[in-house]
Amino acid sequence: MSIKETLAIIKRGADEILIEEELIKKLKKGKPLKVKAGFDPTAPDLHLGHTVLINKLRQLQDLGHEILFLIGDFTGMIGDPTGKNTTRPPLTEDDVKKNAKTYAEQVFKILDKKKTKIVFNSVWLNKLGASGILKLAATHTVARMLERDDFSKRFTNQQPIAIHEFIYPLMQGYDSVALEADIELGGTDQKFNLLMGRELQKHYQQEPQCIITMPLLEGLDGVQKMSKSLNNYIGIHEAPEIIFSKLLSISDDLMWRYIELLSLKSFAEIDVWKQRSASGENPKNIKVEFAKEIVARFYDEKAANEAENNFSTRAKGLIPDDIPEKTIQLAQDEITIPQLLKQIDYVASTSEAIRLISGGGIKIDGEKVDDPKKNIRNLNKFVIQVGKRKFARIIFT
Repeated sequence: MSIKETLAIIKRGADEILIEEELIKKLKKGKPLKVKAGFDPTAPDLHLGHTVLINKLRQLQDLGHEILFLIGDFTGMIGDPTGKNTTRPPLTEDDVKKNAKTYAEQVFKILDKKKTKIVFNSVWLNKLGASGILKLAATHTVARMLERDDFSKRFTNQQPIAIHEFIYPLMQGYDSVALEADIELGGTDQKFNLLMGRELQKHYQQEPQCIITMPLLEGLDGVQKMSKSLNNYIGIHEAPEIIFSKLLSISDDLMWRYIELLSLKSFAEIDVWKQRSASGENPKNIKVEFAKEIVARFYDEKAANEAENNFSTRAKGLIPDDIPEKTIQLAQDEITIPQLLKQIDYVASTSEAIRLISGGGIKIDGEKVDDPKKNIRNLNKFVIQVGKRKFARIIFT
């Protein structure tokens, strides 16, 4: 493959390459480059927002480069201040270990396990010690740190900035030194941290890494960055039918943004989708094909087809066969629907269940429920539906 063709693949979906001329020089060497991307294990599950970057890692892996999937088990305990207007609470060591384990398992839904090296930055950062951290801190000034947008805003607004938050970008940059990275990938919000890696590599007499920034994927709301804490995410570990139905729920405009950043189809195939849409075809048809592509990536073709069939069944108001069964032992003689839904974790509170009932969003055996106070203890066995996606077969004992 020519450098021009390779560069076209690397640029696909990327926001910026720094510095492109340097990257071309690295590629012309004709040897595998060390490509680093870091993930702090702040939550137990990866979501589609993470995969924008992981997909690019896979493309670089397929081009023959060495992928270093870095889990920030050390930096995760500091807390990345990027985009935060308050000091971020650090994770506990137990949380970090637990989440890191699931990251390592989930990432191989996309990356080739045999060709991926998983690394933990505690290996070298723990060895730095107080003396090493002080030497690292001496490489940059407070004025340089305040050039960072979120720090600058907080300083101007007289909002606290903890000293350890200045250490975070230095630690992330030092990761590149420890790994002797040729390329580092990150979201557009990580640009300051990524550039820190370049500067520290120069300080340690290494050839500076090139940087590829990837866009941040909007969540299901189409407004804010995809995040589990905002509940606007699609987890790659979620059930196939959940992934499928969530993708079908996005707006027609947002669909193209998701296709641009998440689909691995060729430019020609995506152009065909665009032509079909322009000719007046229902965008839902394209959304279905795209959703099946994503489900198949994390599961398989069979799961994708079943997810489509289950979605169609639900859309017709029918009850699918493969729904979770909940056996509940009841000591009391009475239980209401809000109490039941809270007990099986289908709602966060009884008041949420009451609102859903008021809006016609709860069904029992296909019939809408209108009385939140009704005692359902005598039903013994039934199917309850919450909204369009959640079903459960309930058995009282």
